[in-house]
Amino acid sequence: MSSWRKFMEEHPFLTMWAVLAVGMVVIFLITSRGVDLLPSQRLFMAVACVLLAGLCAWIVSWE
Repeated sequence: MSSWRKFMEEHPFLTMWAVLAVGMVVIFLITSRGVDLLPSQRLFMAVACVLLAGLCAWIVSWE
């Protein structure tokens, strides 16, 4: 467990990106349950959520 803690302390913005990405993808999948989307469309939106989370983490790292 200490290796995870060490990694999170050394790479806070990468950790933030991962947490945001997981959260955004989960929210997307839950909210889009009733919508008729192809699997490729769901995959595209999941990748877009991950990239958006990375952009948000990068913008926060400017401070």
